Amino acid sequence: MAAAAISIRGLKKSYGDNQAVAGVDLTVESGEVFALLGPNGAGKTTTVEILEGFRRRDSGEVSVLGADPAHASAAWKQRIGIVLQGTGEFDELTVGEVVRHFARFYRNAADPEHIIERVGLSEKANARTHTLSGGQKRRLDVALGIVNQPELLFLDEPTTGFDPAARREFWGLIRDLSHTGTTILLTTHYLDEAEALADRVGVISRGELIEVSTPSTLGGRNQATATVSWLGGSEDTDQPTAVVQRLAQEFGGEVPELTVKRPTLEDVYLKMIGQR
Repeated sequence: MAAAAISIRGLKKSYGDNQAVAGVDLTVESGEVFALLGPNGAGKTTTVEILEGFRRRDSGEVSVLGADPAHASAAWKQRIGIVLQGTGEFDELTVGEVVRHFARFYRNAADPEHIIERVGLSEKANARTHTLSGGQKRRLDVALGIVNQPELLFLDEPTTGFDPAARREFWGLIRDLSHTGTTILLTTHYLDEAEALADRVGVISRGELIEVSTPSTLGGRNQATATVSWLGGSEDTDQPTAVVQRLAQEFGGEVPELTVKRPTLEDVYLKMIGQR
């Protein structure tokens, strides 16, 4: 089996009297998409910045692609990709010029034209970046993050400010990247995004990692009480299948306006971080 892409044990980081990260343990397997969830100030940004090598930890063990980010070499940096909330402004340059410029920083850079095509910007290759839509600019950010063909990609709030259609388009791009074997660690405030993209999610609050699980089982949501609703009534139950079968008999077949709902990922998340 491949070694874990990320391994953290006992990670701690404080700013004065504020303990931003309080002993986090986490493993992210090679090839998986992992979403780190948490409210502002929970410690997720500090954790990710330590993994990226941008911030020093106070204590704990950290391994990213087999190296300690605090002492990582230039060769290690060539193996990771980082997509921040905004890479920068290149108003007077075209999409092609920006990608080709960044490609020169890496020894193992992909063909810039291929990267531009991969992120869906081929028709905008000769367009100046200030003419791009918000979604297109975000695709350019991703192009710059993957031009070095990284083994591990960090995505920070990748679809903030997107309209629903642009977000769904962007999700397709992330899925394509994961299908090629790229390990992806993303932070997001959109719970539907985490559910759609992540193999596993971790919830961090007040510097502590509360739980790591699949989106469907986080907080026991797959076994939580369900609400069965139909035209004229509803019932909370731990056995929704039995209730549906009973209703089908009572109605002689199709149950009008039938729905079966368990807590959403957002419901579970808000309960876990104490905001409900």
